[in-house]
Amino acid sequence: MRKILTIDVGGTFIKYAVVTGIRSFKINTRNKIPTPKKNHEVFLEGLAEIFKAHDDAEGIAISMPGLIDTHKGVCISSGALNFSNGHCLAEELQNICGVPVTIENDANCAALAEVRSGSLVDVKNAFVLVFGTSIGGAFIHNREIYRGSHFCAGEIAPTFQNIGEVIDEKNSYHHALSAVLFQERCAKILGMPPEEVTGEMIFDLINENDDDMLDELYRYAQAIAVKIFNLQMLFDPERFALGGGISSQQSFIDAVQDKLDEVCKASLDYLPRPQIVACKYHNDANLLGALYRYLKR
Repeated sequence: MRKILTIDVGGTFIKYAVVTGIRSFKINTRNKIPTPKKNHEVFLEGLAEIFKAHDDAEGIAISMPGLIDTHKGVCISSGALNFSNGHCLAEELQNICGVPVTIENDANCAALAEVRSGSLVDVKNAFVLVFGTSIGGAFIHNREIYRGSHFCAGEIAPTFQNIGEVIDEKNSYHHALSAVLFQERCAKILGMPPEEVTGEMIFDLINENDDDMLDELYRYAQAIAVKIFNLQMLFDPERFALGGGISSQQSFIDAVQDKLDEVCKASLDYLPRPQIVACKYHNDANLLGALYRYLKR
């Protein structure tokens, strides 16, 4: 039986799991640690420490944000983890741990999981949007990740919303479509510190028809719906899969669908209507996608 350590590096936490199997795989062990952000050496040491606790794994499969040259294992640009920019993380970690290491962009990992065995198994062309600390995007063309000429195809976060406003990060979709920002706005409405407000708390209120939380949800869903419609016109996928922890909330999917219906109603009749579904694997999509990337090495 094969045993592979899968690691999902996020802006706040590093989630990891030991995945076992031969033809089909399942997660047997999972945990998380705060993402080390002091410098690249400390970050690399944190990854190595995870492996030391599971050193019977045959290899390491990593999902992380940013522009990733997955063939060479290089972090071209890793967003908030910019101390790793230019580092060949796969080779460095392989030298420390002595096992094969693969690395892939996190949204691409989510897309791989959904295409392989999730909500996109029956389509050729699709777009995946993952909501978390930022927003990740991946375009699937003919059931393969389309990476573009500079490994940035599908990158939604750095694009800008409104050219009439100041061109800075707050005007980017990294800021506007972040699930963390949505949670912070809800916390402000509730008059509570953001760290004391959980997604479960917010959606409990939404499911109880709390007017303030519903208004904030639909404000968030409006921004997402507009972006999805624009992506439909640019890439013309058969389906959009929405991922991240928030995608497990049916009221979130329903709100995006409602706002998308409004956008489509206001558009030309002959234009295609985007189809949306929740990612099957939600928070586990990155871990499973990293595994599938490892198996294809």
